[in-house]
Amino acid sequence: MSQNGFRAALIQSLVGTDRAKNLKNASSLIDKAKANGAQVVALPECFNSPYGTKFFAEYAETIPDGPTSKMLSEAAKNHSIYVIGGTFPEKDNNKFYNTCTVWNPQGEMVAKFRKMHLFDIDIPNGITFKESDILSGGDDLVTFQINGVTAGLGICYDMRFEELAKLYRLKGCKLLVYPGAFNMTTGPLHWELLQRARALDNQVYVFAISPARGEKGYIAWGHSQVTDPWGKVVAQAQHGEEIIYADVDFGECDKVRSQIPIFHQRRSDIYDTVCKING
Repeated sequence: MSQNGFRAALIQSLVGTDRAKNLKNASSLIDKAKANGAQVVALPECFNSPYGTKFFAEYAETIPDGPTSKMLSEAAKNHSIYVIGGTFPEKDNNKFYNTCTVWNPQGEMVAKFRKMHLFDIDIPNGITFKESDILSGGDDLVTFQINGVTAGLGICYDMRFEELAKLYRLKGCKLLVYPGAFNMTTGPLHWELLQRARALDNQVYVFAISPARGEKGYIAWGHSQVTDPWGKVVAQAQHGEEIIYADVDFGECDKVRSQIPIFHQRRSDIYDTVCKING
Protein backbone atom coordinates (compact mmCIF):
# COMPACT_ATOMS: atom_id res chain seq x y z
CA MET A 1 0.00 0.00 0.00
CA SER A 2 1.62 3.26 -1.13
CA GLN A 3 1.64 6.45 0.89
CA ASN A 4 -0.72 8.14 -1.56
CA GLY A 5 -3.12 5.34 -2.42
CA PHE A 6 -4.07 1.70 -2.74
CA ARG A 7 -5.70 -0.86 -5.00
CA ALA A 8 -9.41 -1.07 -4.27
CA ALA A 9 -11.90 -3.77 -5.19
CA LEU A 10 -15.65 -3.16 -5.22
CA ILE A 11 -17.59 -6.41 -5.01
CA GLN A 12 -21.00 -6.44 -6.69
CA SER A 13 -22.28 -9.73 -5.29
CA LEU A 14 -25.52 -11.52 -6.07
CA VAL A 15 -27.68 -11.86 -2.96
CA GLY A 16 -30.29 -14.54 -2.24
CA THR A 17 -32.41 -15.59 0.72
CA ASP A 18 -29.86 -17.97 2.29
CA ARG A 19 -27.64 -15.98 4.68
CA ALA A 20 -24.99 -18.71 4.89
CA LYS A 21 -24.69 -18.89 1.10
CA ASN A 22 -24.53 -15.10 0.84
CA LEU A 23 -21.70 -14.98 3.37
CA LYS A 24 -19.83 -17.84 1.71
CA ASN A 25 -20.14 -16.15 -1.67
CA ALA A 26 -18.97 -12.80 -0.30
CA SER A 27 -16.00 -14.49 1.40
CA SER A 28 -15.07 -16.25 -1.85
CA LEU A 29 -15.23 -12.97 -3.78
CA ILE A 30 -13.02 -11.31 -1.15
CA ASP A 31 -10.52 -14.14 -1.69
CA LYS A 32 -10.58 -13.43 -5.42
CA ALA A 33 -10.18 -9.69 -4.93
CA LYS A 34 -7.16 -10.25 -2.69
CA ALA A 35 -5.63 -12.62 -5.25
CA ASN A 36 -5.91 -9.81 -7.79
CA GLY A 37 -3.98 -7.42 -5.57
CA ALA A 38 -6.73 -5.58 -3.71
CA GLN A 39 -5.65 -3.92 -0.47
CA VAL A 40 -9.10 -2.46 0.33
CA VAL A 41 -12.26 -4.43 -0.46
CA ALA A 42 -15.80 -3.05 -0.28
CA LEU A 43 -19.08 -4.98 -0.29
CA PRO A 44 -22.58 -3.81 -1.25
CA GLU A 45 -25.62 -2.76 0.74
CA CYS A 46 -27.48 -5.73 2.29
CA PHE A 47 -24.92 -8.24 1.04
CA ASN A 48 -26.00 -10.93 3.50
CA SER A 49 -29.77 -10.70 3.06
CA PRO A 50 -32.46 -9.62 0.62
CA TYR A 51 -33.23 -5.90 0.68
CA GLY A 52 -36.72 -5.08 1.92
CA THR A 53 -38.63 -4.04 5.01
CA LYS A 54 -40.03 -7.55 5.49
CA PHE A 55 -36.49 -8.98 5.72
CA PHE A 56 -34.71 -6.57 8.06
CA ALA A 57 -35.95 -8.01 11.36
CA GLU A 58 -35.52 -11.62 10.24
CA TYR A 59 -31.89 -11.17 9.17
CA ALA A 60 -30.82 -8.67 11.83
CA GLU A 61 -27.71 -9.46 13.90
CA THR A 62 -25.86 -7.98 16.80
CA ILE A 63 -22.47 -6.38 16.16
CA PRO A 64 -19.69 -7.48 16.48
CA ASP A 65 -20.63 -10.99 17.63
CA GLY A 66 -23.00 -12.04 14.83
CA PRO A 67 -22.02 -14.40 11.98
CA THR A 68 -21.63 -11.60 9.44
CA SER A 69 -19.26 -9.63 11.65
CA LYS A 70 -17.24 -12.77 12.27
CA MET A 71 -16.90 -13.48 8.54
CA LEU A 72 -15.80 -9.91 7.82
CA SER A 73 -13.28 -9.91 10.66
CA GLU A 74 -11.79 -13.23 9.56
CA ALA A 75 -11.58 -12.16 5.91
CA ALA A 76 -9.78 -8.94 6.81
CA LYS A 77 -7.35 -10.70 9.16
CA ASN A 78 -6.67 -13.71 6.95
CA HIS A 79 -5.83 -11.50 3.96
CA SER A 80 -4.28 -8.56 5.89
CA ILE A 81 -6.59 -6.12 4.11
CA TYR A 82 -9.20 -3.51 4.95
CA VAL A 83 -12.75 -4.76 4.44
CA ILE A 84 -15.60 -2.26 4.16
CA GLY A 85 -18.43 -4.59 5.01
CA GLY A 86 -21.21 -3.19 2.87
CA THR A 87 -24.30 -3.18 5.05
CA PHE A 88 -26.42 -5.67 6.91
CA PRO A 89 -29.39 -5.36 9.28
CA GLU A 90 -28.36 -4.71 12.87
CA LYS A 91 -30.44 -5.24 16.02
CA ASP A 92 -29.63 -3.19 19.11
CA ASN A 93 -31.92 -2.55 22.11
CA ASN A 94 -34.98 -3.71 20.17
CA LYS A 95 -34.27 -1.29 17.33
CA PHE A 96 -33.15 -2.15 13.82
CA TYR A 97 -30.56 -0.32 11.74
CA ASN A 98 -28.99 -0.64 8.30
CA THR A 99 -25.33 -0.70 9.29
CA CYS A 100 -21.91 -0.57 7.64
CA THR A 101 -18.86 -1.90 9.46
CA VAL A 102 -15.17 -1.51 8.57
CA TRP A 103 -12.44 -3.98 9.54
CA ASN A 104 -8.68 -3.41 9.55
CA PRO A 105 -5.95 -5.91 8.53
CA GLN A 106 -5.81 -7.22 12.10
CA GLY A 107 -9.50 -8.14 11.92
CA GLU A 108 -10.55 -5.34 14.28
CA MET A 109 -13.68 -3.28 13.70
CA VAL A 110 -12.55 0.33 13.23
CA ALA A 111 -15.85 1.94 12.19
CA LYS A 112 -19.60 1.39 12.42
CA PHE A 113 -22.06 3.64 10.59
CA ARG A 114 -25.83 3.43 10.75
CA LYS A 115 -27.76 4.68 7.74
CA MET A 116 -28.76 8.23 8.59
CA HIS A 117 -31.42 9.11 6.01
CA LEU A 118 -34.13 6.48 5.65
CA PHE A 119 -35.45 5.61 2.21
CA ASP A 120 -39.09 6.74 2.35
CA ILE A 121 -40.27 7.59 -1.17
CA ASP A 122 -43.37 7.36 -3.34
CA ILE A 123 -42.93 7.66 -7.10
CA PRO A 124 -46.20 6.99 -8.98
CA ASN A 125 -45.76 4.22 -11.54
CA GLY A 126 -42.22 3.82 -10.23
CA ILE A 127 -41.55 2.67 -6.68
CA THR A 128 -42.99 3.12 -3.19
CA PHE A 129 -40.79 2.19 -0.26
CA LYS A 130 -40.72 3.11 3.44
CA GLU A 131 -37.68 1.99 5.42
CA SER A 132 -38.92 3.83 8.51
CA ASP A 133 -41.65 1.19 8.90
CA ILE A 134 -38.97 -0.97 10.54
CA LEU A 135 -35.60 0.83 10.62
CA SER A 136 -34.29 3.59 12.86
CA GLY A 137 -31.86 6.16 11.51
CA GLY A 138 -28.34 6.65 12.79
CA ASP A 139 -27.22 9.99 14.21
CA ASP A 140 -23.43 9.96 13.84
CA LEU A 141 -20.97 10.87 11.13
CA VAL A 142 -18.30 8.17 11.02
CA THR A 143 -14.78 8.40 9.61
CA PHE A 144 -11.88 5.96 9.59
CA GLN A 145 -8.26 5.92 8.46
CA ILE A 146 -6.56 3.86 5.76
CA ASN A 147 -2.83 4.49 5.70
CA GLY A 148 -3.28 8.11 6.79
CA VAL A 149 -6.19 8.80 4.42
CA THR A 150 -9.48 9.79 6.07
CA ALA A 151 -12.63 8.19 4.66
CA GLY A 152 -16.28 8.91 5.48
CA LEU A 153 -19.25 6.55 5.37
CA GLY A 154 -22.77 6.88 4.03
CA ILE A 155 -25.34 4.34 2.89
CA CYS A 156 -27.41 4.53 -0.31
CA TYR A 157 -30.03 7.28 0.25
CA ASP A 158 -27.45 9.23 2.30
CA MET A 159 -25.75 9.97 -1.02
CA ARG A 160 -28.55 12.39 -1.94
CA PHE A 161 -27.76 14.69 0.97
CA GLU A 162 -24.89 16.92 -0.05
CA GLU A 163 -24.59 18.47 3.44
CA LEU A 164 -23.43 15.11 4.82
CA ALA A 165 -20.73 14.84 2.17
CA LYS A 166 -19.70 18.45 2.81
CA LEU A 167 -19.27 17.77 6.51
CA TYR A 168 -17.05 14.83 5.71
CA ARG A 169 -14.89 17.02 3.48
CA LEU A 170 -14.64 19.57 6.29
CA LYS A 171 -13.46 16.71 8.53
CA GLY A 172 -10.59 16.07 6.13
CA CYS A 173 -11.97 13.17 4.09
CA LYS A 174 -10.49 12.29 0.72
CA LEU A 175 -12.76 9.28 0.20
CA LEU A 176 -16.51 8.78 0.62
CA VAL A 177 -17.90 5.24 0.59
CA TYR A 178 -21.57 4.51 -0.10
CA PRO A 179 -22.78 0.91 -0.18
CA GLY A 180 -26.10 1.33 -1.96
CA ALA A 181 -28.90 -0.46 -3.77
CA PHE A 182 -30.56 2.04 -6.08
CA ASN A 183 -33.58 0.63 -7.89
CA MET A 184 -34.59 0.36 -11.53
CA THR A 185 -36.44 3.71 -11.39
CA THR A 186 -33.87 5.96 -9.73
CA GLY A 187 -30.77 4.02 -10.70
CA PRO A 188 -30.67 4.88 -14.42
CA LEU A 189 -31.38 8.55 -13.66
CA HIS A 190 -29.42 9.35 -10.53
CA TRP A 191 -26.88 6.68 -9.50
CA GLU A 192 -23.92 7.86 -11.57
CA LEU A 193 -24.96 11.52 -11.46
CA LEU A 194 -25.06 11.69 -7.65
CA GLN A 195 -21.67 10.03 -7.26
CA ARG A 196 -20.06 12.40 -9.72
CA ALA A 197 -21.70 15.37 -8.00
CA ARG A 198 -20.51 14.34 -4.52
CA ALA A 199 -16.99 13.71 -5.85
CA LEU A 200 -16.81 16.98 -7.77
CA ASP A 201 -18.42 19.14 -5.07
CA ASN A 202 -16.01 17.91 -2.42
CA GLN A 203 -12.94 16.98 -4.48
CA VAL A 204 -12.88 13.44 -3.13
CA TYR A 205 -12.95 9.89 -4.42
CA VAL A 206 -16.35 8.20 -4.19
CA PHE A 207 -16.91 4.44 -3.99
CA ALA A 208 -20.50 3.23 -4.46
CA ILE A 209 -21.15 -0.49 -4.18
CA SER A 210 -24.40 -2.09 -5.31
CA PRO A 211 -25.63 -5.67 -5.13
CA ALA A 212 -25.88 -7.45 -8.46
CA ARG A 213 -29.26 -7.30 -10.16
CA GLY A 214 -31.56 -10.16 -9.22
CA GLU A 215 -34.85 -11.25 -10.74
CA LYS A 216 -37.27 -11.16 -7.81
CA GLY A 217 -38.28 -8.73 -5.07
CA TYR A 218 -36.39 -5.45 -4.92
CA ILE A 219 -34.38 -5.18 -8.14
CA ALA A 220 -31.08 -3.34 -7.77
CA TRP A 221 -29.65 -1.24 -10.60
CA GLY A 222 -26.09 -2.49 -10.10
CA HIS A 223 -23.33 -0.48 -11.81
CA SER A 224 -20.98 -0.21 -8.81
CA GLN A 225 -18.64 2.67 -9.45
CA VAL A 226 -15.41 4.46 -8.56
CA THR A 227 -15.35 8.21 -9.23
CA ASP A 228 -12.26 10.39 -8.89
CA PRO A 229 -12.03 13.94 -7.41
CA TRP A 230 -12.34 15.47 -10.88
CA GLY A 231 -15.77 13.84 -11.21
CA LYS A 232 -14.50 11.26 -13.69
CA VAL A 233 -15.79 7.67 -13.59
CA VAL A 234 -12.66 5.52 -13.47
CA ALA A 235 -14.32 2.12 -13.03
CA GLN A 236 -17.90 0.90 -13.39
CA ALA A 237 -19.56 -2.52 -13.27
CA GLN A 238 -22.46 -3.72 -15.37
CA HIS A 239 -25.48 -5.27 -13.63
CA GLY A 240 -24.39 -8.84 -12.87
CA GLU A 241 -22.09 -10.25 -10.22
CA GLU A 242 -18.71 -8.65 -10.79
CA ILE A 243 -15.62 -7.23 -9.10
CA ILE A 244 -14.25 -3.90 -10.31
CA TYR A 245 -10.78 -2.62 -9.44
CA ALA A 246 -9.23 0.82 -9.25
CA ASP A 247 -5.76 2.02 -8.29
CA VAL A 248 -6.61 5.21 -6.42
CA ASP A 249 -4.09 8.00 -5.91
CA PHE A 250 -5.10 10.52 -3.27
CA GLY A 251 -2.54 12.92 -4.64
CA GLU A 252 -5.29 13.66 -7.17
CA CYS A 253 -7.34 15.17 -4.33
CA ASP A 254 -4.46 17.48 -3.46
CA LYS A 255 -3.98 18.38 -7.11
CA VAL A 256 -7.57 19.38 -7.83
CA ARG A 257 -7.85 21.20 -4.49
CA SER A 258 -4.79 23.31 -5.28
CA GLN A 259 -5.87 24.05 -8.85
CA ILE A 260 -9.54 24.76 -8.04
CA PRO A 261 -9.44 25.90 -4.38
CA ILE A 262 -13.18 26.12 -3.77
CA PHE A 263 -12.98 25.30 -0.06
CA HIS A 264 -10.69 28.24 0.55
CA GLN A 265 -13.06 30.42 -1.48
CA ARG A 266 -16.27 29.49 0.32
CA ARG A 267 -18.02 32.55 1.82
CA SER A 268 -18.50 31.11 5.28
CA ASP A 269 -19.19 34.66 6.48
CA ILE A 270 -22.45 34.36 4.49
CA TYR A 271 -23.21 30.61 4.53
CA ASP A 272 -21.85 27.48 6.14
CA THR A 273 -22.50 23.78 6.69
CA VAL A 274 -22.49 22.99 10.40
CA CYS A 275 -22.56 19.70 12.29
CA LYS A 276 -24.92 19.98 15.28
CA ILE A 277 -23.75 16.87 17.14
CA ASN A 278 -20.44 15.50 18.38
CA GLY A 279 -18.82 18.91 18.20
